[in-house]
Amino acid sequence: MSYQEIHRRSIEDPAGFWSEMAEALHWYTKWDRVLDDTNAPFYRWFVGGKTNLCYNAVDRHALGAARGTAALIWESAETGESRTLTYHELYREVNRLAGVLRNLGVRRGDRIIIYMPMVPEAIIGMLACVRLGAIHSVVFGGFSVGSLASRIDDAAPTVILTADASMRKGIPVKLKEIVDAALNATTVDTVRDVLVLRRGIVECPMKKGRDLDWAEQLAERGERYVEPEPLDSTAPSYILYTSGTTGKPKGVVRDTGGYMVALHASMSQIYNVGPGDVYWSTSDIGWVVGHSYIVYAPLLKGVPTLVYEGRPDYPDPGIWWRIIEKYGVTCVFSAPTACGRCGSSPTTGCRTATCRRCAISSLRGSRWTGRPTNGPPRCLACRS
Repeated sequence: MSYQEIHRRSIEDPAGFWSEMAEALHWYTKWDRVLDDTNAPFYRWFVGGKTNLCYNAVDRHALGAARGTAALIWESAETGESRTLTYHELYREVNRLAGVLRNLGVRRGDRIIIYMPMVPEAIIGMLACVRLGAIHSVVFGGFSVGSLASRIDDAAPTVILTADASMRKGIPVKLKEIVDAALNATTVDTVRDVLVLRRGIVECPMKKGRDLDWAEQLAERGERYVEPEPLDSTAPSYILYTSGTTGKPKGVVRDTGGYMVALHASMSQIYNVGPGDVYWSTSDIGWVVGHSYIVYAPLLKGVPTLVYEGRPDYPDPGIWWRIIEKYGVTCVFSAPTACGRCGSSPTTGCRTATCRRCAISSLRGSRWTGRPTNGPPRCLACRS
């Protein structure tokens, strides 16, 4: 069936089309109705169905034939570190952290703020939340004290996940210090615990009775297995706030079932990604693209997702090409502006030599978002 035929069917028979897409995923209880449009444009998908986003993104692969397949590939240009987690290793780490959160009293519907660098633990935190039915709200690690405080005030979280620091072009950004200042500036008093990943980047003072060391808590409170919470398809999975550039940030709530099915389908229908691929969305988990296409969509599809800590031009504009070469990346999802930084600069123009030194024959597809382009981005044009 051609793409045009698939698209036409989705328009003419949305219930039948999306029912078929949903069958590829795990449901504890099948839906009574695919689409409830009685209160349009506030649609409800797979009404009556029960599922779990973490189970479908992790357990479904970790407990099957893909257990040894790479799930997360982490590369940090800031620290020079790299790490790969298979689906079974990811399953183990998500369960351990879910056990910590559960033993700290986190329950279904609780809100958890995640203010972290682009490290595997941030994604493990997101997955642990949805496993329990808790609602995560990831805050971009570049946001200020005031921006973080306003989101804490609105979400009223019980727990915050953070780290001592992130790095930006070699300069530490003291995340825990920002969390401390934000909590002093908030008007709510709901945060019981702050779980801190100590990376050894900066000194990290801990407040007794509130702040908890990540590694110590995994050792003391982590569990080997935490049962995923069966959630209504229409239950919220996360809150993500608008930037606030045009006013007070507004919390956008995603559902569980409809979001999950749409993302899983998009990996085939839009990105043409499947077994054997290595997928890289160059965004940040603090943005909606990062939620959808660094974390949930590739993991739902069962393909490796590359998680990058760094800038496109640091330590030099060739870094992205070297990463594509190192891991055999087959599909990249990025923005023309970001890609331009790894291929050209206002002063030197196209860095053709830097780009051409890398063997990127594995790359068979790229997708671009953010603004219109006049032809391919310059970093790809210089490769042709």
